[in-house]
Amino acid sequence: MTSTQKKEQPYNGFEQGPIRPPSEAYSLLIRVSRNCPWNRCAFCPVYKGTAFSLRPAEHVIEDIDSVNRHIKVLRDMASDGRRISRSDLTKYHSSLGAADQAAFHAAVNWFAAGMESIFLQDANSLIIKPTDLTRILEHLMGCFPWTRRITSYARSHTVARISDDDLMSFARAGLNRIHIGMESGSDAVLAMVKKGADKRTHVKAGQKVKNAGMELSEYVMPGLGGKQFSEIHARETADALNQINPDFIRIRTLAIPNAVPLYEEWTAGRFEKLTDMESARELLMLLENLDGITSYIKSDHILNLFEEVEGRLPQDKDRITGVITQFLAMTPQERMLYQVGRRMGLLSRLSDLDNRELRGRAEQVCRQYGITPENVDEMIAEIMKRFI
Repeated sequence: MTSTQKKEQPYNGFEQGPIRPPSEAYSLLIRVSRNCPWNRCAFCPVYKGTAFSLRPAEHVIEDIDSVNRHIKVLRDMASDGRRISRSDLTKYHSSLGAADQAAFHAAVNWFAAGMESIFLQDANSLIIKPTDLTRILEHLMGCFPWTRRITSYARSHTVARISDDDLMSFARAGLNRIHIGMESGSDAVLAMVKKGADKRTHVKAGQKVKNAGMELSEYVMPGLGGKQFSEIHARETADALNQINPDFIRIRTLAIPNAVPLYEEWTAGRFEKLTDMESARELLMLLENLDGITSYIKSDHILNLFEEVEGRLPQDKDRITGVITQFLAMTPQERMLYQVGRRMGLLSRLSDLDNRELRGRAEQVCRQYGITPENVDEMIAEIMKRFI
């Protein structure tokens, strides 16, 4: 498709993509591209069966302008400290055409959240022309100058090919945090799951983001190497992170829903999934091998067994690793109760087992579903699929 044809694409109204990082729960979502240009990762269920496409910059600008119009109305409604009434919102909403309602809902949600952050969708917004991205960023800051953070997903493969000057231009225009799915620093694991980047590319991209003056979140996936590559996955991932020193290291424990290619490998016996005990040992090894960096560890997803494995390196390292060591030292019955309680949303830390009411709920779930220390990992695998 030529650039002329792209400009002739009809504008069909405000768009939002299917996902964003948990840390962007209160962000305004602005869709720059649709789906994922790679879309081959064996562990990822998102975007499968969908085609990647770039949205014309003019359409993105129209989305921003639509939200801006609604934000201005909402700010007028809330002038002089007034609380916006439901009737005011309903009256304004009823005056809008169908095509404008999606932008209105995005504006209302963002306004209610405090309007501090913006997230560019979908999976790899930095793949668009640098001049287009800079223009979009400058327009966002022109419309919403109070915004504290503009962030985006990006692939290491893409970032590594962007010039340092362009990356710094993005930062000056307002882009101040990049989320990259490293998943692993092991070339063997990355090739096995068809990540489309190797360790060298991950390190190069991470360092380029940091050198451009933007914050960097790197996502790592305990369990992704299976039993075959568990140790090298932990050690090589730690080594890559040590070379980058990202601002955030975000943990995303592997889960295998039925619709991903890795599921076929698992059911065929070619991929051996880690148990929670094995995954905990792997995570402990990864954390113990982080050295000389000042990253903040975040465990902000329900898939993770340890919500309290969070803190700043190096000062919080002993406390963080101590949580995992304590779990590994538990009796099988205690570990089972914690695993089930955590994955069912009943427990958030190991000490919650000392709470009689919370412990009782976990025990009740185990009795209801016949969960035992012998079958707990099989049952947990089914529970985790619900959160993908």
